[in-house]
Amino acid sequence: MTDPPQTRPRTRAPAGARGDRYKWTALTNTTAAVFMSALDGSIVLIALPAIFRGVHLDPLAPGNIAYLLWMIMGYRLVQAVLVVTVGRLGDMYGRVRMYNSGFAVFTFASILLSFDPFDGGHGAMWLIGWRLVQAVGGSILTANSAAILTDAFPEEQRGFALGINQVAGLAGMFIGLVAGGLLSAWDWRAVFWVNVPVGVLFTVWAYRTLRETSRREGGRIDWWGNLTFAVGLSAVLIAVTFGLQPYGGHTMGWTNPLVDGLIAGGLVLLAAFVVIENRVSAPMIQLSLFRQRAFTFGNLAGLAISIGRGGMQFVLIIWLQGIWLPLHGYDYADTPLWAGIFMLPLTAGFLAAGPVSGHLSDRLGSRGLATGGALLFGSSFLGLMVLPIDFSYWIFAVLIALNGIASGMFASPNSSSIMGSVPARSRGVASGMRATFQNSGTAVSIGVFFSLMIAGLAGSLPHTLTTGLQQQGVSAGIASQVGGLPPVSSLFAAQLGVNPIQHLLQPSGALTHLTAAQQQALTGREFFPNLISGPFHSGLVVVFAFGATLALLAAIASVLRGANPAAKTGGPPTGTPTETLGTEVPVEPNRPYGQER
Repeated sequence: MTDPPQTRPRTRAPAGARGDRYKWTALTNTTAAVFMSALDGSIVLIALPAIFRGVHLDPLAPGNIAYLLWMIMGYRLVQAVLVVTVGRLGDMYGRVRMYNSGFAVFTFASILLSFDPFDGGHGAMWLIGWRLVQAVGGSILTANSAAILTDAFPEEQRGFALGINQVAGLAGMFIGLVAGGLLSAWDWRAVFWVNVPVGVLFTVWAYRTLRETSRREGGRIDWWGNLTFAVGLSAVLIAVTFGLQPYGGHTMGWTNPLVDGLIAGGLVLLAAFVVIENRVSAPMIQLSLFRQRAFTFGNLAGLAISIGRGGMQFVLIIWLQGIWLPLHGYDYADTPLWAGIFMLPLTAGFLAAGPVSGHLSDRLGSRGLATGGALLFGSSFLGLMVLPIDFSYWIFAVLIALNGIASGMFASPNSSSIMGSVPARSRGVASGMRATFQNSGTAVSIGVFFSLMIAGLAGSLPHTLTTGLQQQGVSAGIASQVGGLPPVSSLFAAQLGVNPIQHLLQPSGALTHLTAAQQQALTGREFFPNLISGPFHSGLVVVFAFGATLALLAAIASVLRGANPAAKTGGPPTGTPTETLGTEVPVEPNRPYGQER
């Protein structure tokens, strides 16, 4: 009788090898998600002219500026409001589960955006509505991606991983400017089509490969906290949107009682939110996290940099599209695409510095790199402030490249410091809070920088515009009427690649009463840029000085973050995923995360 054949025992790859493969899978998938989410936050900026032409709507007609503002700001508003809530839900019910659902929502909304069945205002409302839904999916992705990475990577590699993720997000913001111009030149719907194949592929991949590596906290939803936070922050950001629109005889709406009421009511609700969070047993956010110096001052520094970076992006686009590119022979219709191309040094600087600074922060600590990045960020604002309106491009390219390098130096170490200062069980909500500061800063920056620019233009642009039009034969009445229009119309016209003078004079029919030479002078490439150069430069000085001040405050906050205290863990140690085929990895209590060197 022969012995039965021996069955060879099944072997498993070492836990370290499985964990090593998983962390790179998590990095690849979350990086693609963050890139897509950020890309859609900016891709419509350049594509707006094609989008509104596609739905047969003039966004600069009276009453239609609101559509334009909501297409720009609605996405950021939703992200700012929701990321904390969905981060908390990730802690409670599973970060990967929430993340996967976010990918599905984002992709579904992208599909519906490309099938707008309406025209005019209804078509714009369809786009705005589904953009808000798309932002819900993007919020879920953004809030949980950093927490998933922090769980998956060991402490010594966390800065590099978060740096790559952060670089992908901000790179998406900048690359969206070029992608929007290229895709909209083909078809405006392609701006939304581009997400569909990527979204479907990575949604399926995420469901198949990502797994929970941290314990679910469970608990219940803090409904009153969520309500007061969402409504309060929404009220403030909506007030910013209305504040940019003219009101009565004023160039902006900051004297509008509705704006004042929204701001006051929003602040009261946010104050009530803080009171509620200190009293409920299962708060939406953990205010105790602000006892960590690295968490508090890291987020404050990130808020200041976000306000400066977001506002600068809009100002540079208007500077290029409205003045510099027309003066250098580019047609207004082509300026949106070329503005994105000429801003590529900004993206290149960020892409070069982000991963490097993330790697260095793992070795050298976060505080020095983040502080140095904030100071360099402010220095680039000072350099831009002294540039003439008709600058030499290579100097401009160097300055915006330095600005991108500074952003990269700051972003990765700052994110690593914030995420490394919190317990493992709170990483979802901490990631959401970090994203809230960043997205709120970007949304607020539009209102702050546009308000400063409009205020700078309001003092001299009406007289300059009126005088210039009269010198070219426009009647005094029409010239005064056009000169008295809110400067926001001229700014948005420049951003949309529309000749502002031609757009402002067409409704009155004044161009038809002028000679061919006068029409050519008024609607040519040089009249408006030369006319606005003086008032615009005055506004630039104010805007860039404010940006430099924000950078200085960010540097001070970065220094004050100090050394990260040891964060108490609430799950497996970082980078050691819980095994799905065996027992859980033992927990090391009180292991420090991201301790500063």
